[in-house]
Amino acid sequence: MENRSKIVVSLVLLPLLLTTISAQSTKLTPNFYKTTCPNVESIVRSAVQKKFQQTFVTAPATLRLFFHDCFVRGCDASILLATGNGNAEKDHPDDISLAGDGFDTVIKAKAAVDSNPQCRNKVSCADILALATRDVVQLTGGPFYRVELGRRDGRISTKASVQRQLPGPNFKLDQLNSMFARHGLSQTDMIALSGAHTIGFAHCGRFSKRIFNFSPRNIIDPTLNFRYALQLRQMCPRNVDPRIAINMDPTTPRTFDNAYYKNLQQGMGLFTSDQVLFSDPRSRGTVNLFASSNAAFHNAFVAAITKLGRVGVLTGKQGEIRRDCTRPN
Repeated sequence: MENRSKIVVSLVLLPLLLTTISAQSTKLTPNFYKTTCPNVESIVRSAVQKKFQQTFVTAPATLRLFFHDCFVRGCDASILLATGNGNAEKDHPDDISLAGDGFDTVIKAKAAVDSNPQCRNKVSCADILALATRDVVQLTGGPFYRVELGRRDGRISTKASVQRQLPGPNFKLDQLNSMFARHGLSQTDMIALSGAHTIGFAHCGRFSKRIFNFSPRNIIDPTLNFRYALQLRQMCPRNVDPRIAINMDPTTPRTFDNAYYKNLQQGMGLFTSDQVLFSDPRSRGTVNLFASSNAAFHNAFVAAITKLGRVGVLTGKQGEIRRDCTRPN
Protein backbone atom coordinates (compact mmCIF):
# COMPACT_ATOMS: atom_id res chain seq x y z
CA MET A 1 0.00 0.00 0.00
CA GLU A 2 2.84 2.33 0.95
CA ASN A 3 4.72 1.53 -2.30
CA ARG A 4 1.58 2.19 -4.35
CA SER A 5 1.07 5.63 -2.77
CA LYS A 6 4.74 6.41 -3.47
CA ILE A 7 4.20 5.52 -7.12
CA VAL A 8 1.08 7.73 -7.29
CA VAL A 9 2.97 10.65 -5.72
CA SER A 10 5.84 10.07 -8.19
CA LEU A 11 3.45 10.11 -11.14
CA VAL A 12 1.86 13.33 -9.88
CA LEU A 13 5.24 14.98 -9.40
CA LEU A 14 6.70 13.81 -12.73
CA PRO A 15 4.91 16.39 -14.96
CA LEU A 16 5.92 19.13 -12.51
CA LEU A 17 9.52 17.92 -12.62
CA LEU A 18 9.53 17.81 -16.43
CA THR A 19 8.02 21.32 -16.57
CA THR A 20 10.72 22.58 -14.22
CA ILE A 21 13.47 20.92 -16.25
CA SER A 22 12.14 22.37 -19.53
CA ALA A 23 11.82 25.84 -17.94
CA GLN A 24 15.38 25.62 -16.65
CA SER A 25 16.68 24.42 -20.03
CA THR A 26 15.48 27.65 -21.62
CA LYS A 27 16.86 29.90 -18.88
CA LEU A 28 19.58 32.38 -19.76
CA THR A 29 23.11 31.41 -18.78
CA PRO A 30 26.48 33.23 -18.98
CA ASN A 31 28.00 30.18 -20.77
CA PHE A 32 25.38 29.93 -23.52
CA TYR A 33 27.88 30.36 -26.38
CA LYS A 34 30.67 28.28 -24.81
CA THR A 35 30.77 25.83 -27.72
CA THR A 36 29.20 27.82 -30.59
CA CYS A 37 31.09 31.13 -30.18
CA PRO A 38 33.49 30.91 -27.21
CA ASN A 39 35.10 34.32 -27.84
CA VAL A 40 31.84 36.27 -28.18
CA GLU A 41 32.49 38.45 -25.10
CA SER A 42 35.98 39.54 -26.17
CA ILE A 43 34.82 40.17 -29.77
CA VAL A 44 31.95 42.38 -28.60
CA ARG A 45 34.11 44.16 -26.01
CA SER A 46 36.74 45.00 -28.61
CA ALA A 47 34.12 46.47 -31.00
CA VAL A 48 32.49 48.46 -28.19
CA GLN A 49 35.83 49.85 -26.99
CA LYS A 50 36.67 50.99 -30.51
CA LYS A 51 33.31 52.75 -30.84
CA PHE A 52 33.62 54.27 -27.34
CA GLN A 53 37.05 55.73 -28.25
CA GLN A 54 35.40 57.48 -31.19
CA THR A 55 32.62 59.07 -29.13
CA PHE A 56 31.64 59.05 -25.44
CA VAL A 57 27.94 59.15 -26.44
CA THR A 58 28.35 55.42 -27.20
CA ALA A 59 27.99 54.72 -23.46
CA PRO A 60 24.74 56.46 -22.48
CA ALA A 61 23.21 55.73 -25.90
CA THR A 62 23.79 51.96 -25.64
CA LEU A 63 22.61 51.79 -22.02
CA ARG A 64 19.41 53.67 -22.84
CA LEU A 65 18.82 51.51 -25.92
CA PHE A 66 18.91 48.35 -23.77
CA PHE A 67 16.41 49.79 -21.28
CA HIS A 68 14.03 50.96 -24.03
CA ASP A 69 14.27 47.58 -25.76
CA CYS A 70 13.53 45.51 -22.64
CA PHE A 71 10.56 47.60 -21.51
CA VAL A 72 8.76 47.12 -24.85
CA ARG A 73 8.08 43.49 -25.90
CA GLY A 74 10.96 42.31 -23.67
CA CYS A 75 14.71 42.13 -24.38
CA ASP A 76 14.39 40.90 -27.98
CA ALA A 77 16.24 43.62 -29.94
CA SER A 78 12.93 44.73 -31.50
CA ILE A 79 14.08 48.34 -30.91
CA LEU A 80 16.70 47.79 -33.65
CA LEU A 81 14.21 46.79 -36.35
CA ALA A 82 13.43 49.29 -39.10
CA THR A 83 10.15 48.75 -40.94
CA GLY A 84 10.77 51.28 -43.72
CA ASN A 85 7.27 52.77 -43.28
CA GLY A 86 7.97 54.72 -40.07
CA ASN A 87 5.93 52.31 -37.97
CA ALA A 88 8.67 50.61 -35.90
CA GLU A 89 9.33 50.98 -32.16
CA LYS A 90 12.19 53.36 -32.82
CA ASP A 91 9.83 55.71 -34.70
CA HIS A 92 7.67 56.35 -31.62
CA PRO A 93 8.10 59.83 -30.03
CA ASP A 94 9.43 58.20 -26.83
CA ASP A 95 12.18 56.47 -28.85
CA ILE A 96 12.94 59.05 -31.52
CA SER A 97 15.49 60.74 -29.24
CA LEU A 98 17.54 57.54 -28.89
CA ALA A 99 21.03 58.46 -30.11
CA GLY A 100 22.21 56.77 -33.29
CA ASP A 101 25.49 55.80 -31.61
CA GLY A 102 23.68 53.14 -29.56
CA PHE A 103 22.27 51.46 -32.68
CA ASP A 104 25.65 51.79 -34.42
CA THR A 105 27.42 50.12 -31.48
CA VAL A 106 25.25 47.01 -31.77
CA ILE A 107 25.49 46.87 -35.57
CA LYS A 108 29.30 47.14 -35.45
CA ALA A 109 29.58 44.53 -32.70
CA LYS A 110 27.30 42.18 -34.67
CA ALA A 111 29.50 42.64 -37.78
CA ALA A 112 32.59 41.84 -35.69
CA VAL A 113 30.98 38.69 -34.27
CA ASP A 114 29.78 37.51 -37.68
CA SER A 115 33.21 38.11 -39.24
CA ASN A 116 34.37 35.14 -37.15
CA PRO A 117 33.43 32.03 -39.22
CA GLN A 118 32.71 29.98 -36.08
CA CYS A 119 30.28 32.61 -34.76
CA ARG A 120 28.49 33.68 -37.95
CA ASN A 121 24.71 33.77 -37.47
CA LYS A 122 25.04 32.10 -34.06
CA VAL A 123 24.71 35.12 -31.72
CA SER A 124 21.51 37.14 -31.38
CA CYS A 125 21.34 40.91 -31.66
CA ALA A 126 19.54 40.89 -28.28
CA ASP A 127 22.53 39.21 -26.60
CA ILE A 128 24.98 41.53 -28.34
CA LEU A 129 23.03 44.53 -27.01
CA ALA A 130 23.10 43.04 -23.48
CA LEU A 131 26.87 42.48 -23.68
CA ALA A 132 27.53 45.93 -25.16
CA THR A 133 25.52 47.46 -22.31
CA ARG A 134 27.70 45.76 -19.70
CA ASP A 135 30.82 46.90 -21.56
CA VAL A 136 29.83 50.59 -21.71
CA VAL A 137 28.97 50.52 -18.00
CA GLN A 138 32.44 49.18 -17.23
CA LEU A 139 34.20 51.54 -19.68
CA THR A 140 32.75 54.53 -17.80
CA GLY A 141 33.90 53.31 -14.38
CA GLY A 142 30.92 51.17 -13.46
CA PRO A 143 30.95 47.56 -12.28
CA PHE A 144 31.84 44.53 -14.38
CA TYR A 145 29.17 41.84 -14.16
CA ARG A 146 28.45 38.51 -15.84
CA VAL A 147 25.83 38.78 -18.56
CA GLU A 148 23.26 36.01 -18.88
CA LEU A 149 22.92 34.94 -22.52
CA GLY A 150 20.62 32.86 -24.70
CA ARG A 151 18.10 35.47 -25.87
CA ARG A 152 16.69 35.22 -29.36
CA ASP A 153 15.58 38.10 -31.54
CA GLY A 154 11.97 39.14 -32.02
CA ARG A 155 10.45 39.57 -35.47
CA ILE A 156 7.86 42.23 -34.60
CA SER A 157 8.37 45.95 -33.95
CA THR A 158 5.49 48.43 -33.92
CA LYS A 159 5.18 52.04 -32.93
CA ALA A 160 1.90 51.27 -31.12
CA SER A 161 3.59 48.77 -28.77
CA VAL A 162 5.68 51.58 -27.21
CA GLN A 163 2.65 53.58 -26.08
CA ARG A 164 2.57 54.00 -22.28
CA GLN A 165 5.37 51.43 -21.79
CA LEU A 166 8.22 53.80 -20.87
CA PRO A 167 8.52 56.06 -17.79
CA GLY A 168 7.88 59.73 -18.45
CA PRO A 169 10.01 62.62 -17.13
CA ASN A 170 7.08 63.85 -14.99
CA PHE A 171 6.30 60.52 -13.34
CA LYS A 172 5.73 60.39 -9.59
CA LEU A 173 6.89 57.49 -7.39
CA ASP A 174 3.68 55.44 -7.62
CA GLN A 175 3.73 55.64 -11.42
CA LEU A 176 7.38 54.59 -11.54
CA ASN A 177 6.85 51.73 -9.10
CA SER A 178 3.83 50.34 -10.92
CA MET A 179 5.54 50.48 -14.34
CA PHE A 180 8.67 48.72 -13.07
CA ALA A 181 6.63 46.22 -11.05
CA ARG A 182 4.94 45.06 -14.28
CA HIS A 183 8.37 43.71 -15.27
CA GLY A 184 9.14 42.14 -11.89
CA LEU A 185 11.38 45.02 -10.78
CA SER A 186 11.18 46.38 -7.23
CA GLN A 187 11.40 49.99 -6.04
CA THR A 188 15.06 49.41 -5.17
CA ASP A 189 15.67 48.06 -8.70
CA MET A 190 13.96 51.12 -10.15
CA ILE A 191 16.08 53.53 -8.08
CA ALA A 192 19.28 51.66 -9.01
CA LEU A 193 18.42 51.67 -12.74
CA SER A 194 17.59 55.40 -12.52
CA GLY A 195 21.25 55.81 -11.53
CA ALA A 196 22.09 55.18 -15.21
CA HIS A 197 21.31 58.89 -15.57
CA THR A 198 24.74 59.47 -14.07
CA ILE A 199 26.10 59.23 -17.65
CA GLY A 200 22.94 60.20 -19.53
CA PHE A 201 21.87 63.34 -21.32
CA ALA A 202 18.46 64.89 -21.91
CA HIS A 203 16.88 67.27 -24.37
CA CYS A 204 15.79 70.71 -23.20
CA GLY A 205 12.18 70.12 -24.23
CA ARG A 206 11.86 67.27 -21.71
CA PHE A 207 12.23 69.48 -18.63
CA SER A 208 11.62 73.09 -19.78
CA LYS A 209 8.32 73.29 -17.84
CA ARG A 210 10.24 72.83 -14.56
CA ILE A 211 12.37 75.93 -15.15
CA PHE A 212 9.98 78.29 -16.99
CA ASN A 213 6.35 77.44 -16.43
CA PHE A 214 5.94 75.08 -13.51
CA SER A 215 2.68 76.42 -12.03
CA PRO A 216 0.78 79.68 -11.60
CA ARG A 217 2.26 80.05 -8.12
CA ASN A 218 5.83 78.85 -8.88
CA ILE A 219 7.53 79.62 -12.19
CA ILE A 220 10.39 77.31 -11.17
CA ASP A 221 9.67 73.88 -9.64
CA PRO A 222 10.30 74.39 -5.89
CA THR A 223 11.88 70.91 -5.58
CA LEU A 224 14.62 72.09 -7.99
CA ASN A 225 17.79 73.68 -6.60
CA PHE A 226 17.35 77.38 -7.49
CA ARG A 227 20.95 77.99 -8.55
CA TYR A 228 20.87 74.84 -10.68
CA ALA A 229 17.56 76.01 -12.23
CA LEU A 230 19.22 79.29 -13.28
CA GLN A 231 22.10 77.34 -14.85
CA LEU A 232 19.58 75.21 -16.75
CA ARG A 233 17.87 78.37 -18.00
CA GLN A 234 21.18 79.56 -19.44
CA MET A 235 21.83 76.24 -21.19
CA CYS A 236 18.21 75.88 -22.33
CA PRO A 237 16.75 79.37 -22.89
CA ARG A 238 13.03 79.71 -23.70
CA ASN A 239 13.06 79.32 -27.47
CA VAL A 240 16.08 77.03 -27.75
CA ASP A 241 15.97 74.09 -30.16
CA PRO A 242 14.25 71.41 -27.99
CA ARG A 243 16.68 68.84 -29.38
CA ILE A 244 19.66 70.49 -27.64
CA ALA A 245 20.92 67.96 -25.08
CA ILE A 246 22.59 68.55 -21.72
CA ASN A 247 24.15 66.23 -19.15
CA MET A 248 21.81 64.73 -16.57
CA ASP A 249 24.65 64.59 -14.03
CA PRO A 250 26.17 68.09 -13.88
CA THR A 251 29.08 67.02 -11.66
CA THR A 252 30.68 63.85 -13.14
CA PRO A 253 28.80 63.30 -16.43
CA ARG A 254 31.36 60.85 -17.88
CA THR A 255 31.72 58.57 -14.85
CA PHE A 256 29.35 55.79 -13.84
CA ASP A 257 29.27 56.68 -10.15
CA ASN A 258 26.86 57.58 -7.35
CA ALA A 259 27.03 61.35 -7.99
CA TYR A 260 23.48 61.12 -9.41
CA TYR A 261 22.18 60.36 -5.91
CA LYS A 262 24.30 63.07 -4.28
CA ASN A 263 22.83 65.49 -6.80
CA LEU A 264 19.29 64.44 -5.82
CA GLN A 265 20.14 65.30 -2.20
CA GLN A 266 20.98 68.82 -3.43
CA GLY A 267 17.78 69.23 -5.48
CA MET A 268 19.67 68.68 -8.73
CA GLY A 269 17.62 65.94 -10.35
CA LEU A 270 16.91 67.01 -13.93
CA PHE A 271 13.52 65.32 -14.36
CA THR A 272 10.63 65.30 -11.89
CA SER A 273 10.97 61.49 -12.06
CA ASP A 274 14.56 61.84 -10.81
CA GLN A 275 13.98 64.36 -8.02
CA VAL A 276 10.89 62.54 -6.71
CA LEU A 277 13.17 59.68 -5.62
CA PHE A 278 14.56 61.99 -2.95
CA SER A 279 11.55 64.22 -2.28
CA ASP A 280 9.26 61.23 -1.60
CA PRO A 281 10.09 59.86 1.89
CA ARG A 282 9.31 56.29 0.76
CA SER A 283 12.34 56.21 -1.58
CA ARG A 284 14.62 58.76 0.13
CA GLY A 285 16.35 56.17 2.32
CA THR A 286 17.56 54.21 -0.71
CA VAL A 287 18.80 57.41 -2.39
CA ASN A 288 20.70 58.28 0.81
CA LEU A 289 22.21 54.77 0.93
CA PHE A 290 23.41 54.94 -2.68
CA ALA A 291 24.69 58.50 -2.18
CA SER A 292 26.75 57.36 0.80
CA SER A 293 28.18 54.23 -0.86
CA ASN A 294 29.27 53.81 -4.47
CA ALA A 295 29.62 50.05 -3.79
CA ALA A 296 26.01 49.82 -2.57
CA PHE A 297 24.83 51.54 -5.76
CA HIS A 298 26.97 49.34 -8.02
CA ASN A 299 25.81 46.13 -6.31
CA ALA A 300 22.15 47.15 -6.57
CA PHE A 301 22.61 48.21 -10.20
CA VAL A 302 24.12 44.82 -11.15
CA ALA A 303 21.21 42.99 -9.47
CA ALA A 304 18.66 45.26 -11.19
CA ILE A 305 20.12 45.20 -14.71
CA THR A 306 20.47 41.40 -14.51
CA LYS A 307 16.75 41.19 -13.67
CA LEU A 308 15.97 43.70 -16.44
CA GLY A 309 17.84 41.50 -18.93
CA ARG A 310 15.42 38.62 -18.23
CA VAL A 311 12.27 40.60 -19.04
CA GLY A 312 10.13 38.96 -21.73
CA VAL A 313 13.04 37.10 -23.31
CA LEU A 314 12.59 34.75 -26.24
CA THR A 315 14.57 31.51 -25.84
CA GLY A 316 14.87 28.03 -27.32
CA LYS A 317 12.89 27.87 -30.58
CA GLN A 318 11.15 31.23 -30.11
CA GLY A 319 12.19 34.15 -32.29
CA GLU A 320 15.30 33.88 -34.44
CA ILE A 321 18.98 34.82 -34.73
CA ARG A 322 18.83 37.84 -37.02
CA ARG A 323 21.48 38.01 -39.73
CA ASP A 324 20.89 41.78 -39.98
CA CYS A 325 19.92 43.44 -36.70
CA THR A 326 17.73 45.99 -38.52
CA ARG A 327 15.38 43.52 -40.22
CA PRO A 328 13.89 40.07 -39.66
CA ASN A 329 15.42 37.18 -41.62
